[in-house]
Amino acid sequence: MRAGIHPNYREVLFHDVSNDFKFVTRSTINTRDKMEFEGKEYPLVKIEVSSESHPFYTGKHKIVDTAGRVDKFRKKFGSVGSRTSVAE
Repeated sequence: MRAGIHPNYREVLFHDVSNDFKFVTRSTINTRDKMEFEGKEYPLVKIEVSSESHPFYTGKHKIVDTAGRVDKFRKKFGSVGSRTSVAE
């Protein structure tokens, strides 16, 4: 491997600001902020969504009913501008 061309791969602290969840992983991301976590100082990256706050992983996922959207569109516009045939 050539020296001087690879990014700095190090441990980084990610902070989910929506629910104050923190985790450490390795990354090459550049950051100016630092924070102490479990007795050690890490570069800090603030994120909006992680697996701890994402609705899919927390079980608060809303399932959107999309079956009626196509019918609603076809009632409103008919077959004008549609390249697919209307199934009746």
